[in-house]
Amino acid sequence: MKDLYRLFEDFSGSEPETIVQFSGSGSNRRYCRLAAGGRTYIGVAGTDAKENEAFITLDRHFRSKGISVPEVLAVSPDGMCYVQEDLGDELLADRVAAAHKNGGIEEGGDLAELLCRTMSMLPKIQFEGAKGLDFSVCYPQPSFDRRMIMFDLNYFKYCFLKPSGTEFNEVLLQDDFERFADDLMKDDSHTFLYRDFNARNVMLRDGCPYFIDFQGGRRGPIYYDVASFVWQARARYPQWLKKRMVDSYIQALSEYMDIDREAFFSSLRLFRLFRSLQVLGAYGFRGLVENKAQFVTCIPQAVSDLRELLAELPSDYPYLHEVLLHMTLLPRFAPDAADGRLEVKVYSFSYKKGIPQDMSGNGGGYVFDCRSIHNPGRYEPYKKHTGRDEAVIRFLEDDGEILGFLDHVYGVIDPHVETYSRRGFTHLMVSFGCTGGQHRSVYCAEHLARHLAGKYPDIRVRLCHREQGIIEDVSNVSC
Repeated sequence: MKDLYRLFEDFSGSEPETIVQFSGSGSNRRYCRLAAGGRTYIGVAGTDAKENEAFITLDRHFRSKGISVPEVLAVSPDGMCYVQEDLGDELLADRVAAAHKNGGIEEGGDLAELLCRTMSMLPKIQFEGAKGLDFSVCYPQPSFDRRMIMFDLNYFKYCFLKPSGTEFNEVLLQDDFERFADDLMKDDSHTFLYRDFNARNVMLRDGCPYFIDFQGGRRGPIYYDVASFVWQARARYPQWLKKRMVDSYIQALSEYMDIDREAFFSSLRLFRLFRSLQVLGAYGFRGLVENKAQFVTCIPQAVSDLRELLAELPSDYPYLHEVLLHMTLLPRFAPDAADGRLEVKVYSFSYKKGIPQDMSGNGGGYVFDCRSIHNPGRYEPYKKHTGRDEAVIRFLEDDGEILGFLDHVYGVIDPHVETYSRRGFTHLMVSFGCTGGQHRSVYCAEHLARHLAGKYPDIRVRLCHREQGIIEDVSNVSC
């Protein structure tokens, strides 16, 4: 940071009076607020000269077009750090998060108008921003291309689809990926693709939106940014607002091109699907692979959004559609309750496929190993049945071994449920594992779920038999 401070001294004519460093940047760039002469500025120290060059060049080009971006005021000779104007501290995403905490975004309210205004500003950066721009400066590549598409699709496949436990045929899926990529490339155009267009990259100064963090932009189709902003999973925009934001965008877009609404929405749906898979790939790597709670908790909403989208899409990619639909129905991605009650999720699973992941982000709860119990799956008459079937139930209960096992489980879980309910906690997870996830674990999960539902009518109990793809809400069902 010494080079940045030296640049600031050369720019301002004095040493900074105060320095406040920021944390949480999405890249290796370091940011700080520098004060001198009664004004504040933002200092940026980067680690990649080409990335810095992309931002600085795009910023100056956009300002020449009258686009609302922060002004770069000084750049070091080696291009590794720069000083820009201070837009303040408020992100559009902060307003959205505050609204959700206070009951949601009001229809006709100031925030809804602000979001629509932001969308109406997007065509200007896409079209005016592309005029006269040397796209070769874009980082890390100048345009949206097939290689980028296939990279992101395979990122989704290996970082989300496989870790999710979804089974699929690699060849058939790749065939549909190729067709999907062909259709996405049909919408290539000489426009600027922001790529990271979302409420976190829009700052508010005096109530006016300003665009930031566009250094990853490149030449590409307009639909990508619309899908990124309106269907951002973390933002959780209501349907009426999504429609209004798209309408605001289309109205502004009409100044730049003739619009065939049917063709527009057809292309937009494809890019919504592409963005959904991109986002899940990122969440999968950060959440399912690296096990970072803040990403794990975002997965159920992103999966729910994808499930809704699949209902709107034509079956142009039948195998991809089939795989995605199966994946969105997995018990582990079932949405959490939102009524403030304690929700207990009770799972059965096969140890061969791993312990179920806790999508609440709390790190999981109790895991009971049922493999010490006599296994009906070893005998031919029971192999095609599960622990929900009468024949298996009789087998397991005849010697009483499993009943004693469950008595011990009840003795552990019941006090835990009572304590969690009393303290206002909202999530508890209990999992039963056995060899194949078919008999012993299913029986135990069934009986614990119905025991809890019958004993504690004020909690929500969700039963998930992972290997059978069964999800049931058994709340208030007597055992």
